[in-house]
Amino acid sequence: MAEPLLLFPPQPETKAHTTMSDSEVKIGSYLLERLAQLGTHSVQGVPGDFNMGFLDLIEDHAKLRWIGNANELNAAYAADGYARVKRTLGAVVTTFGVGELSALNGVAGSFSERLPVIHIVGVPSTAAQGSHSLLHHTLGDGRFSAFENMSKEISVDSAVLKQKEGAGEAIDRILVSAMSKARPVYLALPTDLVHATIPAGALKTPLEYSPPPNDEDAEKYVLSVAHDHIAKAKSAVILVDACAARHGCIEESRELIEKSGLPVFATPMGKAIIDEDHAQYGGIYVGNLTTEPVKQVLESADVLIMLGSLKSDFNSGNFSYRTPRSRTIELHSDYTTIGYSHYPGIGMKRLLPKLSAMLAAGGEKRREETMQVVPKFTNVLPDEKGDAISQAWLWPRMGMFFQPKDQVVLWGSIGWSVGATLGVALAARELQIGRTHLFVGDGSLQLTVQEVGTMIKHGLNPYLFVLNNDGYEIERQIHGPQRSYNDIQPYDHSILLDFFSRPKTAQQSQEESHSKDPKPSNKQYYAVKTKKELDELLSDADFNVPDRIRLIEIFVPRGDAPTALRRQAEATGSANKYD
Repeated sequence: MAEPLLLFPPQPETKAHTTMSDSEVKIGSYLLERLAQLGTHSVQGVPGDFNMGFLDLIEDHAKLRWIGNANELNAAYAADGYARVKRTLGAVVTTFGVGELSALNGVAGSFSERLPVIHIVGVPSTAAQGSHSLLHHTLGDGRFSAFENMSKEISVDSAVLKQKEGAGEAIDRILVSAMSKARPVYLALPTDLVHATIPAGALKTPLEYSPPPNDEDAEKYVLSVAHDHIAKAKSAVILVDACAARHGCIEESRELIEKSGLPVFATPMGKAIIDEDHAQYGGIYVGNLTTEPVKQVLESADVLIMLGSLKSDFNSGNFSYRTPRSRTIELHSDYTTIGYSHYPGIGMKRLLPKLSAMLAAGGEKRREETMQVVPKFTNVLPDEKGDAISQAWLWPRMGMFFQPKDQVVLWGSIGWSVGATLGVALAARELQIGRTHLFVGDGSLQLTVQEVGTMIKHGLNPYLFVLNNDGYEIERQIHGPQRSYNDIQPYDHSILLDFFSRPKTAQQSQEESHSKDPKPSNKQYYAVKTKKELDELLSDADFNVPDRIRLIEIFVPRGDAPTALRRQAEATGSANKYD
């Protein structure tokens, strides 16, 4: 068994453990202290000449770790993955202009998926901005606001510091916005304000970002209407979606399920919010892409209670829900709808416990009825001929490999998953939970493969499953299966972990060659081409111990794809018809 990794390694004695006095604190340190208070301990980013004074403070902070990514896009993806698992702010630091622009794609993804990320941009001094100097990294026209204006479109709040007065309040405001609204925020931090001091007193009071109480009379009315709908229904079911997690309502959702006794299902983005071994759990609902037993129970219900619904195309089977609005109760972070009635300001965080208490009466009877109708999933390997690893065989076999609290990262925007895995692995280590598994295609891997080096640098030990199907298979499923634009330049994955590792010195190589008891490698590559090879590998006890970073290249047939993914690709291709 590997030695446990420390969340924060011992610091050199020369390292400063604080940068503030009882009364005054540097603006940069104020921000970092707030991040630490919120539970953010890993900071992603790339150095640049306008942010390095701030990076000094990060490296000197006793509770923070500077990660240092290969590029800004990857850093934003890592912040996204970190926020998902840590359920707090992901933080990414870039430099002005070229650096921040590179991060925007990742930040935009966090905006669309409702994740709190703070994008901290080191910008030129207030004097340089005031004189409209034609600095490098600008557009050459003296406009210093161009880039921040771009970020406003993908941020729920922003602060551009111009002076030290009010800086602490501005920082607190955007952090609260990020946490309460589960969206990214933007902060421009000029070089000359990083070390400027402000009062430190506010840091003694933790930030408050819980939702405000619902209007008491309105809430009582909404509860009575909801209860009336459910009481009259012959059948009611619960559908849990992503925003139940994004807005801190996981425990409240679980309480509703327990007390109500109702069947519960999840969307793809709501997967794992509810324990899939729970007796009331029935499976995943994706509109027309849903398995028939799940679809039958959910779509025939008289009332559907939706928690934190996020009806994107991939999350809803290309908008193919067959759940009439008249039979739907939707609970969101800041409003509720029942049928065709809309109740603004009635948020689920406060409403759910009261709805749970109301439905507790009769919960056991409903639970007994639930046991009769909820479909039960059994993970069975298909009886296939041949040695090739099909998608139909791969995923049931992987399901047998996973352990409780394992973190699994797959698909998404091409390239997102590799950077996100870095953030997920960091968060999992800080929380001391489960192993981290990445499933990525050989094509997607190439977009952000550099972050494998960052994983090695920080001693992370994820399992990197590379599905080698000779190119962009998801794109082939959508359009152009024989087109060359869906092909890629093949990589030699067998040397990838070595390539991203520090080369051994001549002395180390010599010592290893003469050692009778050489140290085990901190990395390992496997090439897997048959069902038998994969089965034996996944069954190996040593392989199941996450004591090193592993890259497992699984060769799967070109043209093969999971059934649900193929059907989603067909729906996407149909929606994108070119003639």
